[in-house]
Amino acid sequence: MRADDVTLYHYKAVSTEGQLLEGEMESADRAGVIARIQESGHILIRAEPVAARRLGVLLRQALRRRRRLARRELALFTQELSSLLHAGLPLDRSLQIMIDIADDKRLRQLTVRVQQAVRGGAALSAALEMQDATFSRFYISLIRAAEAAGALDIGLARLVEYLDRAKALRDSVTSALIYPAILATVAGVSLIVILSYVVPQFTQLFADMGKALPVSTQVVIAAAELLRNYGWALALLLVAGVLLIRVQLARPHVRYRWQRRVLRLPLVGDLARKLDMARLCRSLGTLLSNGVPLLNALAIAKESLSNGVLAEAVARAAENVKQGRGLADQLVAARLFPALGLQMIKVGEETGQLDVMLLRVADVYDREVGHAVQRMLTLLEPALIIGLGLMIAGIIMSILVAILSINELPL
Repeated sequence: MRADDVTLYHYKAVSTEGQLLEGEMESADRAGVIARIQESGHILIRAEPVAARRLGVLLRQALRRRRRLARRELALFTQELSSLLHAGLPLDRSLQIMIDIADDKRLRQLTVRVQQAVRGGAALSAALEMQDATFSRFYISLIRAAEAAGALDIGLARLVEYLDRAKALRDSVTSALIYPAILATVAGVSLIVILSYVVPQFTQLFADMGKALPVSTQVVIAAAELLRNYGWALALLLVAGVLLIRVQLARPHVRYRWQRRVLRLPLVGDLARKLDMARLCRSLGTLLSNGVPLLNALAIAKESLSNGVLAEAVARAAENVKQGRGLADQLVAARLFPALGLQMIKVGEETGQLDVMLLRVADVYDREVGHAVQRMLTLLEPALIIGLGLMIAGIIMSILVAILSINELPL
């Protein structure tokens, strides 16, 4: 193993006697740290690269004022509690260890409040529900179902898996959109620089020509003057427009109409359907596998959908399921969700393995979302490059045409 391949990890673990252990260890990857800690007979709680840990501390300090936990903090809370309970430690002792090792002040305070509620006789689900909407309805319902089944550690482990899969889906979409966002930003900055600093250099030259400029040159010069003299007003107008759109989308009926239009768009609509299909199946399958009844699970799972039209379709399907009808048939009748996923769900209903099939469908559409995003980027990236090239070429050509027309002036 080369020295460059070794990373310094900061770890926190608990001994079999419940003693907190903390230190640093060099390893090629996190799996190596886990193996060495387990060989020592200890329970690993957390292991992360030292550089990433320092960066994470800085980021958490910048975000401390937020009321709700960040997704990373929520995943960390769930992972640590799952690991400690799976190791056989009682709930109160597990919460105390989490308080002792917490780096983030808000996370520590939250854990203290949860521990106090548990010590007061409340179940974990009830203690989490007391925390001012920090934990989602889905999260609390899954914990409550695991408590009812007497398998809180298993329920938390499934919740960890759900959070990891949801994070992987978000990260795949976000990372795929980074390059187009950078490209669009560079295009905008390039146009602003050209119009603000390059074109004005020729303005005086054209003014001394004493003849009418070509129409294309006049348009470019007018755009440059507008940007240079009223750029601040255009920026304010842009900000006001964004705020107006956000205010309008906050109104339920406006947002509903917009989301319906999104579903009709080519490529984008298909991506929105697949993305929400993955979310619905992942959350619904996780709830069912933890013993939540189907109707309750549907009411909770629909809240994970980002598109209100699809959420409304799930709500209508739930009403028909109350009357003894099949879930897949009701979703097919809505004619909004991908057909392949619905057929797989129908097979799951017929075989009595709906929860298993839902999770398989979620895996399928996690991959489909990634493929759909790549297809969109395959079209978007060349379009952005060609569009930027055409705009810059148009500006340059309009300037060259005006300069060449100088030769037509009488001597």
